[in-house]
Amino acid sequence: MNFSDTLMEQLQMRVVEANKDQVVMEMPVGPHNRQPMGFLHGGASVALAETAASIGGNLHADPATQAVFGLEINANHIRSVRSGIVTAVASPIHVGKSTMVWQISISDENEDLLCIARCTLAVKTRRQ
Repeated sequence: MNFSDTLMEQLQMRVVEANKDQVVMEMPVGPHNRQPMGFLHGGASVALAETAASIGGNLHADPATQAVFGLEINANHIRSVRSGIVTAVASPIHVGKSTMVWQISISDENEDLLCIARCTLAVKTRRQ
């Protein structure tokens, strides 16, 4: 997967670990992803969550014949931060032929839960 020139690059996301069972990503909190009141923007958390799920989903797919896309995501924002590094941990709940469901937890550096999300991915056959 090529992460250059993507939202990942703009939000300074970094993959720490990626395998079929778990994807771990980090993102620094700073001016590039804060909302006007100075806290981490909820949309940035959702982008991190969907990115982690999508990377994991793509590891289950055949890149020559399949494409994986976010179909639905929901998130509960439990608390927020103004600075530091946030970590997303994504794991599959369901891996099917046409859909996958991933659960993502985002925590701060103290391992306090910031956000819990569930992302449904669509698995599509690539057009030749």
